[in-house]
Amino acid sequence: MEQSKKPKKTSLLRRFRHNKPALFAGIVLIIILTMILFAPIFTNFGPAKSDLANRLTGPTTEASMAVGVTQPHFLGTDQLGRDIYTRLLYGGRVSLNVGFTVATIGGVIGVVLGMLAGYFGGWTDMIIMRMVDVWASSPTLLIALTFVMILGPGQKNLIFALLINSWTLFCRMARSQVLIIRSSAMVESGHAIGASTNRILYKHIMPNIISPMVTTYILELAHFINAEANLSFLGFGVQPPDTSWGLMIGEGRKYLTQAPWIVIFPGLMIATTVLCLNLIGNWIRDEFDPLAVKL
Repeated sequence: MEQSKKPKKTSLLRRFRHNKPALFAGIVLIIILTMILFAPIFTNFGPAKSDLANRLTGPTTEASMAVGVTQPHFLGTDQLGRDIYTRLLYGGRVSLNVGFTVATIGGVIGVVLGMLAGYFGGWTDMIIMRMVDVWASSPTLLIALTFVMILGPGQKNLIFALLINSWTLFCRMARSQVLIIRSSAMVESGHAIGASTNRILYKHIMPNIISPMVTTYILELAHFINAEANLSFLGFGVQPPDTSWGLMIGEGRKYLTQAPWIVIFPGLMIATTVLCLNLIGNWIRDEFDPLAVKL
């Protein structure tokens, strides 16, 4: 009798390629990150260089070519004649830097505290989770806005203000995963052979919670990019001569009817980046869901 052949599972990369929304989002993100990281290669202008003769020029090449500029302002200029395209690239550096920094530091703090709370339980769990309840009960943006108003606007103060509440979701997620894993046979066998607590936490438990933590990290990264844009829009984030996508929208809102491209293009960059991160985060969540069938 011929043995029935089991269907072969496709590789992770192939499944990613077959998921059209996630694949498209990944390609777009790579393009955005490449252009932002290597901004001097993709533009000849400086982000703060003004050209008052061509202020509020629309997305056209005519004005730039008329004055003999080697690179046209094809996305237009703002109220000070600064090139919108160039400011999008350099502003993206600030927006993504704030998002990555807050999500990374908050993720590390939250995962460590969540693992300790879930593994040890008792007073450790109660103290840590009551801290989470206190911090999570207050709106993130309101707390961040309060601290920025006290400390003063600026990129460093903005990062610090967003870090205050950034770890709470990571802590909850890590704790819930550890509570499931700590009663497994794998952890019990580690106790039986006399493995140290550090070895059990970092060799047995941590590898099994990486997938949901990566999903949480990507979704929170999108959240903090939005948070930076909101605070910079209100004038409490990044300050000139530096720029960010949120600050560009805040500076251009006075010229919304006269020169809407000043607001439209940074708004599209924020929306596109956040959408791509959400699509990839949703794919990772579905991909590593233990109840999902991988064909």
